[in-house]
Parts: sequence; structure tokens; C-alpha cells
Amino acid sequence: MKTLKISNALLINEGKSFEADVLIRGQRIEKITAAGSLIHADNVIDASGLWLLPGVIDDQVHFREPGLTHKATIATESKAAVAGGTTTFMEMPNTNPQTTNQMEMDHKFAVAAKVSPANHSFFFGATNDNLEDVLALNDTRVCGVKVFMGSSTGNMLVDNESVLSNLFSKCDKLIATHCEDEASIRKNMEIAKEKWNGNIPVTEHPIIRNHEACFISSSMAVSLAKKYNTRLHILHISTAMEVDLFEKGPLENKRITSEACVHHLWFDQSMYQSLGSKIQCNPAIKSKEDQNGVWNGLLNNQIDIIATDHAPHTLEEKNKDYPNSPSGLPLVQHSLQMMLEKALQGVISKERVVEKMCHAPAQCFRIQDRGFIREGYYADLVLVNPNSPYKVSPQNILYKCEWSPLEGQVFNTSIVQTFVNGVSVFENNSVQEIAAGMPLAFY
Repeated sequence: MKTLKISNALLINEGKSFEADVLIRGQRIEKITAAGSLIHADNVIDASGLWLLPGVIDDQVHFREPGLTHKATIATESKAAVAGGTTTFMEMPNTNPQTTNQMEMDHKFAVAAKVSPANHSFFFGATNDNLEDVLALNDTRVCGVKVFMGSSTGNMLVDNESVLSNLFSKCDKLIATHCEDEASIRKNMEIAKEKWNGNIPVTEHPIIRNHEACFISSSMAVSLAKKYNTRLHILHISTAMEVDLFEKGPLENKRITSEACVHHLWFDQSMYQSLGSKIQCNPAIKSKEDQNGVWNGLLNNQIDIIATDHAPHTLEEKNKDYPNSPSGLPLVQHSLQMMLEKALQGVISKERVVEKMCHAPAQCFRIQDRGFIREGYYADLVLVNPNSPYKVSPQNILYKCEWSPLEGQVFNTSIVQTFVNGVSVFENNSVQEIAAGMPLAFY
């Protein structure tokens, strides 16, 4: 196997930053040495002035395939992902048909094997009556079980406490939850309809899908997990109120973990005035105080992971009047740049960005040999130029929906090159047509 050396990069990994050379042989990292080593390699990349990071692991994306491919496909969105330094994704089950049986799960893996430049796994969706299928899942292949305890329809809305108790008590796999109390939301929607005479503005979205709706559902999930010692991961925490449901401390000691999404860390309620439904999502982007609370929870390790909840819709769909405009926004191409921008602003260190976006997802989901720059691990790597401004524009957006709420934003960093399993899948501002991604393995 031919070798590749990335030399003289500032390696950012496991809480440290230092200049290093990294030797890759085949799919894996063979050796890490101080910069300027005399290790021979067949090919050498001089990364002087660049940062070398582990590839981002995004534990929550919606790539819309099958059934919703006018919005996105596994091929288009995985290409956007690697262009932004995300080398691994875990995709959600609310497609059409839903990923609530083994046949649909196998179909997604088969599609990804043919088209995805990024590593991948898929969540299995819990319904009100598929517990036997959940219990039969292959633990080494499937990242987890997704439970919509709110913001879903039909049989995937699982908010009956007796059904949830049965699932939490019997499932030994990681359960990832979307937590919003539907009864509270329906009540708030009726109040808004009366207040606005049916013409509800999108600025009401965080009032309809408010703090209490999130807290009621999240606290129920935490209570059930504590009662049954379930591995629980609560997705996209959006309120300061919820943060205190989670304990501080090392991730490896936790049975209950949580995640913040980049849009709740970047946008706040005041931005509905300018961006409207482009930042409409569930759970809603809320007040500046909530945003600060989520940041505090992230920095003191009550919140463990940063992800995207990448959820594209067409502009035509988004431009519908509220509440007919669908919730969700596309973010996977720019999530790393968003957080590195916060690092350059002094909000979070670049080492903590790597911890929350790369190391923590690998630890939380027990992913084998990924998420760190270590000898013997897969070579999922990202080279970043910290001094190369990048402006988000329609010309460089790779999502199938062709828009971003970040259009016009100038980041101070650029993604130079992305490697997946030792293969360069993004370089010279272009995604290579290589299905280099592998299915994840879990321990």
C-alpha cells in the first residue's frame, strides 16, 4: 500500500495543538511524529500554516432518501458534508418509507455504499408497535434507536408513557430522542391562531414551541432513563431550562448524554425578523438567554456533543406562509466553519470544538477507531486554513436545495482538504466522485 505524509501541520487533537507529521498507509494512520521527521512516504503534503483535525462526526442529519429526494439525497448531502470537513454522518429514520424495519435499513446502507464519500450509519425509528424489531437490531452496525417524543406524525410519534416505559426498560441500545411535548404545542398553536386571527407570523414559532414544551418532554425522557438505566441521548437542546437535567463530568462515565446543534448556538430569536422561515426548525431557535444557557451547558460539559440536525427543504416549501412552511434548515456543509469562527471569536477554544464535534460523538456512540487522530485509527482527517476567508454563496453551496441561511456569511477559515479512510474526497474546492465512505462499526 502506498503511503502519504501530511507534514508540518498544526495537529489539533485530544486537547492539544502541536506541529506534527502524520503518516497514512492505506486506510489508517500509521505514525504520528514531531514536525519535520524524516519518515519516508510515497507522497507528501506540506501543510505548513494549516490545521489538521479529525473528521467531524455528525450524529444527526436528515438526508431525505428515500421518498423525499426532491429535497436531498444521500449522494448530494454526503458530498456537501465532506466539503465542510464532516467525514461521518448518522442519518435519521423519518424518510418515506420510514426506517422502521430491517428491509428499509438495509436499503439505506446499500445506497450509501454506492454513492457516499462519507462514513455512515442510520438510526432505526421506534414506533408504537415495533419493539420486537428494535430488540432484534445488530448492535455493531446500527448507531441507535430514534424516538420522536414530539414533532412527528403517525406511528412515529411515541409520547405515550406506557409505550415509552416498555421501550426504555427493554432496549439495551442507545436511544436518541427528539423531545417536545405535543399537547403543549397544540395548546399554544390554538392560542396563536386566536391571537393572530389565523395569520400567524413565523416570529411566533418559538412561542408556540416554547421552553415548557421542551422541558416537559426532556425531563420525562431523563426520568425514564434513570428509572431503567437506559443509554439515553437527547438531541438538539434548545433551552437554558433543560441544561440542568444533565450532569457535568467525563462523557465516558455517563449513561445520559445530550447535544447542542450549531443553529441554536449561532442564531437567536431576534433573527426571525430578517431570516424568517429559513431558520424555522424544531425545536425552535429561541431567546438570547436560551442560547447563552446552551453555550454554558456545552462549555461546562453538561452538554456533550455539537451536531447539525441538517434538514433541507426546497425554497418553494420554505416560502410558504407559516405554519405551512416546514421546519428544518441545511447546515452540514458549514458546521465546522461556524464553530471555528466561534473559536476565533474566543467563545470556545478550537481544541474544545474538536472535542465536541469529533471525539465526543465517537465516545458517546462507541464508534470503533474513529473520531481521534491516533496511530491505528482510520485516516478521517480535515485540513483547515485558518487565514483564508470564505464567503457562503449560491455558487459554492452543494446541497440539493441550493440555499443556506448562512448566505453572505464570511468565515475566516476555509476547508482545504478532507480525507475519508485515507482517501482524499475533497480538494481544490471540489468533491471527488469516490464512494470512499464505510459503514460504521460500534463496540
